[in-house]
Amino acid sequence: MGNGWEKARQAGRAVAGAGRGTLRAGRTAATQAARAGQAGANGVVRAGKGVGHATRRLTHAQGAGRTGLGRLIELTAAQSAGDALITVSLAGTLLFGLPVDQARGQVALYLLITMVPFAVVAPFVGPVLDRFRSGRRFVMAGTLFARGLLCWAMAAAIGPADGLTLFPAALAVLVLSKAYNVSRAATMPSVLPADISLVTANARVALFSLVSAGVTAAAGAGLAAWIGGEWVLRGTMIVFLAAGVSAMRLPRHVDAPDLDFGEEDEDGQDGRPPREKRRWRTLLTLGPVVTEAMRANAALRVLSGFLIFFLLFLVQEGHLRESGLSTQVLLAALAAGAGAGGLLGAVVASWLRGHSPQVIVLIALGVATATAVAGAFFFSLWPAVAVAAVAGFAQEVGKLALDAIVQREIGEEVRSSTFGVVEAVLQIAWVAGGLAGLLLSLLSGRAAGPTGLAVIAAAMVAALAALVVARRRRLRAQEERVRTTVVVPAMAEGRDGPDAAGPDVTGPAGPEPGGGPAGTPGATDGDRPGTEGGQPRAGTTKPLTNPYG
Repeated sequence: MGNGWEKARQAGRAVAGAGRGTLRAGRTAATQAARAGQAGANGVVRAGKGVGHATRRLTHAQGAGRTGLGRLIELTAAQSAGDALITVSLAGTLLFGLPVDQARGQVALYLLITMVPFAVVAPFVGPVLDRFRSGRRFVMAGTLFARGLLCWAMAAAIGPADGLTLFPAALAVLVLSKAYNVSRAATMPSVLPADISLVTANARVALFSLVSAGVTAAAGAGLAAWIGGEWVLRGTMIVFLAAGVSAMRLPRHVDAPDLDFGEEDEDGQDGRPPREKRRWRTLLTLGPVVTEAMRANAALRVLSGFLIFFLLFLVQEGHLRESGLSTQVLLAALAAGAGAGGLLGAVVASWLRGHSPQVIVLIALGVATATAVAGAFFFSLWPAVAVAAVAGFAQEVGKLALDAIVQREIGEEVRSSTFGVVEAVLQIAWVAGGLAGLLLSLLSGRAAGPTGLAVIAAAMVAALAALVVARRRRLRAQEERVRTTVVVPAMAEGRDGPDAAGPDVTGPAGPEPGGGPAGTPGATDGDRPGTEGGQPRAGTTKPLTNPYG
């Protein structure tokens, strides 16, 4: 009996020992797993910090951190990420639920509706922003805070598919986004470092915005499929609110002080444009340089809108399926080509230094025109992708150069109004191109593609030729004004004209003529905005408020 109890006790001790060993092994495994998890988390955190530090070095390079340009780049990238999250969150709603094979009339109606926000931006938002230019930080912060609140409202309307809430809120978000972009573009000269041109600075903003929007859109699409679009919108609200706080922390010199024009009569006899012209911009008061660049960009927008809807319906009707690929693959290839072209355009523009933005705009238009002509002759899937890519590239480069021209030529007192007019005109051009694409896609047969592309290519050639002729006339007129200004006074004093002023006085006109109504000479791209030969341009704009330039 005693031996039996002894064996039982030994067995129990063995079982207890085995249990303690199992517990020790479990604790060891748990400790190792916790350490591995902590190491992985630390690795992710370190990687995130490394990416953040690398991004900060890029955005703050060449003095951009000192002047405030780096913060403005990061702020614009954050608001672009928020806009991308809104787009992917609403992708499954009635706002984006229009099938691509719907009737062309419904697509045309959609195109016309997209013009509504720009009809608000041009006549109202731009002048309002000009009146509040001394509080631009708060204006930009207000657009961000308002979009955050609208995200919460749209999140509540997604479930019941409340179109009466979704549609006005989406239009308001688009208007506020354009208002932010207009205010940001008008602010750019105030934060421009001395070693960076306006084209390069605009390109940096665009490049980081495109990358941020692309990465965020991919992540947002996955989150929307997992937790639902309404929760992504609620998270987007936090993004916008944080961005609004960051906007209020921009440097103070972002806010331009109000200008004191002094006394003047209604006709502007003091040498400056009349006050009502300074507060309001139309196509007739933009000036020749800005108008020339805007017309070139309008032609590029017409091409972009045309290609989107023309190629879309060609794919749907089977005119680009000779390769045997599915409709989704073909559409993805065209979209990828256009997106890659736009991204490449931002990269190339960020490298451009010391080049005239007027020349950049014309070169971009010429490259897009030549590609469209070649695509019409060799029309098939891959030439169409190439045309879409080059169109995206030229549109991005041209718009960045146009922004630089407006920032350089237009005084601060009406710069926001000018950007509002420019944005409205470019959107109208894009819609016009889209409507032309819808009409030409009605052509039947396999010749529809080459014929439609040949029509738009011919229009682009005509636009390019008209701009080149107008530019030559403008430069000749400028040179003639220079000769008249120098030669006539010299002859009146009994001197021998050009020889008295030196051998190079009657040479080329030098700087591009200014964009103001008075036609004052402008500065080259490397000069500071509102200057002539490094000196403030009298009576047209105030000196820069950036104390670090």
